[in-house]
Amino acid sequence: MNERSRIITLTTDFGTSDTYVGIMKGVILSINPKAQIVDLTHAIPPQDIYEAAFSIYAACSYFPKGTIHIIVVDPGVGSDRQAIVSHIDNALFVCPDNGVLSYLLHSAESAGTHPIDSVAIQNAAYYLPEVSNTFHGRDIFAPVAAHLSLGVPFDDIGPRVKTLVRLPIQVPEFTGNTLTGQIVKIDRFGNAITNISETAIARLESTSTAEMPIYEIRVGSTRLNRLNRAYAESGIGKPLAIIGSYGLLEIAINGGNAKEGLGIKWGDTVIVQRFD
Repeated sequence: MNERSRIITLTTDFGTSDTYVGIMKGVILSINPKAQIVDLTHAIPPQDIYEAAFSIYAACSYFPKGTIHIIVVDPGVGSDRQAIVSHIDNALFVCPDNGVLSYLLHSAESAGTHPIDSVAIQNAAYYLPEVSNTFHGRDIFAPVAAHLSLGVPFDDIGPRVKTLVRLPIQVPEFTGNTLTGQIVKIDRFGNAITNISETAIARLESTSTAEMPIYEIRVGSTRLNRLNRAYAESGIGKPLAIIGSYGLLEIAINGGNAKEGLGIKWGDTVIVQRFD
């Protein structure tokens, strides 16, 4: 992939009923007509930085190396919050420094194999000529990403930044035969996605002395005693636990909405307990 045809993704809370997303694309294409623009999502709930942080973390590994990701969920727009470009695991992230990279940073640091390098966006030569106080997605983030896609050196954007804003990221905890995590996303189907990975459940299983350990998965008043391989393994309207497409434990209802049907929400505790 040459510089001019680099992929630029867009993640925003703008929705699609207004012209904001289209305008950002117009800015990018005016600077680099050969850019490949991908709409990752524009359905982040307004100002929900946690949702944006999880969404970009869950999606970015499926894009080619060198992809540029623009993330505009920016309740601090127009304030003194910093705008940044971060280089993480062979991708560039153009966004406000408000914690939206928290899951990515935690993952990269935990792995210890992915370099992290960040600069503040301060070189106005790469902005639009006029910058509003309310639409930095159009006036700063989109043009900076477009210039980067043309091969502008990372260092030209601004000075190095050593410390980035972090959101508190909950990590699943092991205590004996119990694994405790939390719900980190509710998708549009009402499925509750947790931060408990398939790997973590396998680790819990590996410490068992039983040939066939028994599990109980608890969230709120719901109790489940197995992991499904497919939603259809449970009857219509029945709750279930499954490892979803993100490789994370999900709580769902076959043919229904777990958020509404089970009364669960973002941040609720999820416990996986093994009985030997």
